[in-house]
Amino acid sequence: MTVRSGFTACAQGLALLFITALCSIPLFTLMVLSLCFIPLGLGMFTTPVMVRLVRSYAGSRRLLAARWAGVEIPVPYRPLPADRRPGLTGQMELLTFLLKDPATWRDLLWLFYDMIGGLFLATLTFAFVPYGVEAWVMAAGVWRPVVDAGGTYWYAFVPIDSQSTALLAALLGVVFFGAGLVVSPLLLRTGFLVSRAFLAPTPQMALAARVRRLTETRHDAVDTSAAELRRIERDLHDGAQARLVAMGMSLGTIEALIEKDPAKAKEMLAAARSDSAEALSELRDLVRGIHPPVLAERGLGDAVRALALRMTIPVEVDVEPPGRTDEPVESAAYFAVSEVLTNAAKHSGAARMWVDLHHDGATLRIVVTDDGRGGARIAPGGGLDGIERRLGAFDGILAVSSPPGGPTMVTMEIPCALTAPRPTA
Repeated sequence: MTVRSGFTACAQGLALLFITALCSIPLFTLMVLSLCFIPLGLGMFTTPVMVRLVRSYAGSRRLLAARWAGVEIPVPYRPLPADRRPGLTGQMELLTFLLKDPATWRDLLWLFYDMIGGLFLATLTFAFVPYGVEAWVMAAGVWRPVVDAGGTYWYAFVPIDSQSTALLAALLGVVFFGAGLVVSPLLLRTGFLVSRAFLAPTPQMALAARVRRLTETRHDAVDTSAAELRRIERDLHDGAQARLVAMGMSLGTIEALIEKDPAKAKEMLAAARSDSAEALSELRDLVRGIHPPVLAERGLGDAVRALALRMTIPVEVDVEPPGRTDEPVESAAYFAVSEVLTNAAKHSGAARMWVDLHHDGATLRIVVTDDGRGGARIAPGGGLDGIERRLGAFDGILAVSSPPGGPTMVTMEIPCALTAPRPTA
């Protein structure tokens, strides 16, 4: 996300910060009232609504922090239960879940700070430049009616009662104006950093979220492994195994015919040889589906290039990593790219596709782009959902940008380190 810079952008950010800080006052009041109404029963219905409203408001502050000051504030909320029961029982379960989430109370504490400290900091941040301009206005002649109406006017520590003192105040105003240009962006960033101390997850919350994610990805990995084993078993049973059984029966018939009807036996031998070649080809395809030899021998970059050559749509590949990653990471990345390219070729209507594969020192980043019709999204049970789960086992993430009309960009990131290139066989 682009960080806004310059005084004008800073002034806009300060104005937005000031306005949003004012919103903290009614939100805090309504939230406290809703919590107080829980024993009366009314709060059971109003509190979940208020919590959602506060979280949305906190989300807007996170967006402001990233856009205007480059301060990233992670989201700490626990995912809401998907299997909540209907009626009063489900409403009580939702309320209990929200009240047990530490982020709910941290948001409430942040609202209390923001309506006092945040508002004061926003006001202080915005005060320097207008205060400096005020001295120039006074020096321009406004000081005279002001002094005539109320006597000596104090500008900071300078008493304005004549043109000379007004000019002296104007010089001091230059200092305030210059300080505002320097200090205001720093104070703006400071305000967002203080908000991050409340809105970001604590180490304990981050650890709990990490444990939840590892538990989910472990279950996904187990399910994926079981599904893969069933696929291998099915492919063996319906493909190579059936051909080998048929070939064994043919050899038995050939053994019986070799003396009685050599010509027929020779014909059946040729058919058996053809069956053995097809069985071998199917076994090679099966092994390639488990772990492509080119991936093991030459690494992810060359494996993706080989994959691109087999696609029916032209694919341009740009690969930059200088080394190799761990084999499980390479395998997950390879099959993720394969799934994305296959889906794009089937459903996008694209004429060309591009694969960019880079490593920034800590993260493997893969971007697959096509010029198709767009509209791709991560749907439960879909291909992209399966890719997201596959990458989740390695703490990887998947992001999809696919507006109607295209283009579609699928970005995959996997935290990993590079090693020296492994020798090829």
